[in-house]
Amino acid sequence: MKVRLQHVSIPRPPGSENLTRAFYGEILGLEEIPVPSTIRQFDLIWFALGPETELHVFAEEAFSDQSGRHFCLVVEDLNGLKHKLVEAGIETWEPATIQGRPRFFCRDPFRNIIEFTTIEADYKSFEE
Repeated sequence: MKVRLQHVSIPRPPGSENLTRAFYGEILGLEEIPVPSTIRQFDLIWFALGPETELHVFAEEAFSDQSGRHFCLVVEDLNGLKHKLVEAGIETWEPATIQGRPRFFCRDPFRNIIEFTTIEADYKSFEE
């Protein structure tokens, strides 16, 4: 059986639709896609992450920004994106390294953690 990731869902505070679209749509350049009509009442905003993967951002009343949960996006120009985020006033940080995978993290406007990376080599090739 083959398994693949279809979507990731992350929370945002209610009423933050404009900020969601500004960060994920304008700053990160993700394409907003329509939410199915059968679930539009749930205050969702969806973005495409490539041809078959989606990001679902949902409104949550009991929102907490204390979790370490995160998702990772592979990008072509890691340094260019980092510069764009810093220029937009978004703090970034670099965690412990993974060989063959330069990376950095940031938080979206709702304090969800996002990891960005470029896969240069299989990290297992660096293991003894």
